[in-house]
Amino acid sequence: MAKIDPQINPEFTSSTSAFQLEMHSTIFKLMPVIEGKRHKLIEALKLYTSAYPTEKNTAEKILTLLTDVERCYHRDCYSPGHITASSWLVNSRHTHVLLTHHKKLNKWLQLGGHTDGNEDTLQSATREAQEESGILDFTPQSSDIFDIDVHTIPARGDEPEHDHFDIRYAFSCNGDERYSISDESHAIEWVPIHDLETYTKETSMLRMAAKWKSIP
Repeated sequence: MAKIDPQINPEFTSSTSAFQLEMHSTIFKLMPVIEGKRHKLIEALKLYTSAYPTEKNTAEKILTLLTDVERCYHRDCYSPGHITASSWLVNSRHTHVLLTHHKKLNKWLQLGGHTDGNEDTLQSATREAQEESGILDFTPQSSDIFDIDVHTIPARGDEPEHDHFDIRYAFSCNGDERYSISDESHAIEWVPIHDLETYTKETSMLRMAAKWKSIP
């Protein structure tokens, strides 16, 4: 073990045992170092909480997952769950939102899915929207988070019940709005935002509609 200079490290003295030094080194290595895209998401969530203080509890659940669970971006992380990424994709006139009638959940939902280890949630949300809709020409309204949600996914096959910690972004189509239906959907449809309640009563879906309507 390398010698510790007490003048550089005043907490160590000549009486400090090798065991104490080893324990201190181990604890230091176990301290989480949050950096890169995960750090940026944590900072974005803090900014989001300041803008939407009523959603603080949801944000704190996601922040706890990000700081405590190393593999939280992987779909096989079931305890308590994993990060997902979604898109609120509107048409060029900003009057309709593209929804999928999800096969597994049998609900009308926003486009989105697993990040599969990618810690860039905006990039994941973009990829999922493209894969599920076939639409390629759209851009984010902002790199800021549009909405967040934590919801339970029921057990299915070999997958136990778990939570999705969903990070959502708003996108706007630029050109061709014709879509294709992926294997994950029963149907896809451009839904008038003002008529969303006829498709879903999901609280988070209606919350996103209200947020979108409030944008100048």
